[in-house]
Amino acid sequence: MNESRPSPISSNGLVTYKVPGTWRWMLGVAAVPAIIQFVLMLFLPESPRWLYRKDEKAKAIAVLEQIYDSGRLEEEVELLALASMHEFQSNCTGSYLDIFRLKELRLAFFAGAGLQAFQQFTGINTVMYYSPTIVQMAGFTSNRLALLLSLVVAAMNASGTIVGIYLIDRCGRRRLALTSLAGVVLSLVILATAFILQSSSSLCGSLFSGSCQGVLGWFAVGGLALYIAFFSPGMGPVPWAVNSEIYPEAYRGMCGGMSATVNWISNLIVAQTFLSIVGWVGTGPTFLIIAGIAVLAFIFVALYVPETKGLSFEEVDLLWKERAWGSQGSHESLLGAAP
Repeated sequence: MNESRPSPISSNGLVTYKVPGTWRWMLGVAAVPAIIQFVLMLFLPESPRWLYRKDEKAKAIAVLEQIYDSGRLEEEVELLALASMHEFQSNCTGSYLDIFRLKELRLAFFAGAGLQAFQQFTGINTVMYYSPTIVQMAGFTSNRLALLLSLVVAAMNASGTIVGIYLIDRCGRRRLALTSLAGVVLSLVILATAFILQSSSSLCGSLFSGSCQGVLGWFAVGGLALYIAFFSPGMGPVPWAVNSEIYPEAYRGMCGGMSATVNWISNLIVAQTFLSIVGWVGTGPTFLIIAGIAVLAFIFVALYVPETKGLSFEEVDLLWKERAWGSQGSHESLLGAAP
């Protein structure tokens, strides 16, 4: 008996299920958050550092006042003035070649891009895409009901990300990512086991009762819920937060953009290969492969991603110089260091 394949239902089905012109409604609904984001972006202030560099100090301080209390504000203004003076004295502009030429930049980009790649390769989108099929394994054969349950999973993902925003400055980026990945490995093993046993029970139906099939289905749903509960607070927001903190000012835009590109390329690879791999080796072994990748991601974070909680940009720069050149290199300018 063939394994079940992902249902063609998408989350847009909540609005468009059995509605004439469904694809048009899907496009229209997708435009709503884009419009909301556009309106909110109109109220987003410029970076204080950019304003300070443009000699708009009053505006820079006004932005900082929205972020920090009066006790911390003076310290942040002093750090901003020192950083701007250093950038003015160095009078340098970054280039893409520097990212690969300078060792400390290579290390920073390797950590940031690696986090973005592992965010996708640890299976978040495959699990989200496959969620209707997983809940159907629990005995919910109705497409509409399976869709609604998969939307509950999506809501858990959004809620977990909010929890991650609360935890990221309390637990630290590195610890949160490691805890998240440990839970991801466990939940993927549960999902893989459920699919493997479900496939075995389908092939040997006389040995398994219908109630056993239902138990396996709920086992899979539990693994799915556990996966979202662990992934969304950690590996959901952490790669983006870390990438906004680990690069020096002159390279922050370039490195951040390149890391985001790595994320979307990884997403493309996963989306294009997941079903093919499922067809070759089966759903259970596929989730075991993803669990193995999550183990590699855990090792990667433990070895190459530093903790940036509570550090200023200048302290992060020193951290990378120490990793690249040892304690002696921490006193050198990032741009003046030898390749």
